Amino acid sequence: MSLMPSWIEAANAPDVPFPVNNLPYGVFSTDNLAPRCGVAIGDAVFDVGTAVEAGLIKLPAALFAEPSWNAVMAAGPSVWQYLRDRLQCLFAADSVRDLAESDSLQSRLLHPLDLVHLHMPFAVSEFTDFYAGRHHATNVGTMFRGAENALPPNWLHMPIGYNGRASSVVVSGTPVRRPLGQRKPTGEDLPVFTPSRRLDFELELGAVVGTGNALGQPVNAADADAMIFGYVLLNDWSARDIQAWEYQPLGPFQAKAFATSISPWIVPRAALDPFRVPAPARDHELLAYLRDEGKAFYDISVSASLTPDAETAATKVTQTNTRELYYSAAQQLAHHTVSGCPMRPGDLLGSGTISGPTTESRGCLLERCWGGEQPLPLVTGGERCFLEDGDSITLRGAAIGDGYTVGFGECEGTVLPALPAGGSA
Repeated sequence: MSLMPSWIEAANAPDVPFPVNNLPYGVFSTDNLAPRCGVAIGDAVFDVGTAVEAGLIKLPAALFAEPSWNAVMAAGPSVWQYLRDRLQCLFAADSVRDLAESDSLQSRLLHPLDLVHLHMPFAVSEFTDFYAGRHHATNVGTMFRGAENALPPNWLHMPIGYNGRASSVVVSGTPVRRPLGQRKPTGEDLPVFTPSRRLDFELELGAVVGTGNALGQPVNAADADAMIFGYVLLNDWSARDIQAWEYQPLGPFQAKAFATSISPWIVPRAALDPFRVPAPARDHELLAYLRDEGKAFYDISVSASLTPDAETAATKVTQTNTRELYYSAAQQLAHHTVSGCPMRPGDLLGSGTISGPTTESRGCLLERCWGGEQPLPLVTGGERCFLEDGDSITLRGAAIGDGYTVGFGECEGTVLPALPAGGSA
């Protein structure tokens, strides 16, 4: 697919993340407007609720009554398709002229991106984080169990995940407080209670569930794909020292409950359809409910950079691609339902850390620095094995088409010092 030209000139540049081909969904406010649903186009945000009131979009106003896309998600794929078709019609170069030729409508509906405030784009119903990257799982397993036992016996047969905390999912730009917790220092017999000393990030892709399934009704991977509303970048912050002490036998708990950051725009699944790629080679044929139907993976370039406190120059930590994942979001969603677990609009599925085969493509500091043995040099001087207070992590992602880019917007968070052990600042 090629660039879809727009009468909004800024949407036509090949490196602009929000062309007509994309049209991601977010929630924005201005100094004069309360939070509301919007769509990014070029260098502007389009006020969808006001467009509905003006009659430009023929959908019930109730779908946009709240500053969240959950009601639209719940309305189902036919509404999603109509809205996308209508938005593309409004912004295309050969569009109907009711918006393109009306200065008064444009002044009401289009707001400069650099002047708006961005908020959580949806209310997270539940959050599940998976472990779907083979390079990541192999690297971490090798560090902790040795190369011969790197992958658990079940890993090549099903997506492994754990239920996280929806309450601590935050939008890009929200500071992240260094967590307190129990950790067991090397050589000590008993644990201590301190701030985490091995704070990390995880570069992930988040799938936003649009429609759910009934209690007791499993869904296969082919049908699960159609239930996904769109995708966000996701940073599942991790306290590795707390995790190492607590995770046996039931897996991550407080080490990952303190914060998960997402990018502010939900990129529609339809916008990523031109970038679908085949599944990776399988060591074993998957069971029927998980088998790939067509191309369920994506060619999306993703990266993470680290900016130290008070510095302006960022160090690129990793550059990789979502096609390195071993399980797709559709397979993750299908596996989540297989027991009869009901999914709901606004459920969020994290892919797990996206790592590639090289050192430079490892998607977290634990891997990049090999457990602290290989420090990462910073372009500003110094080095890092894990995050220090004041460090900022920025995730970026883009799918590159023929003369256009489908971008996600940045997913950024800055580490704040831990609170005193008593709990208040």
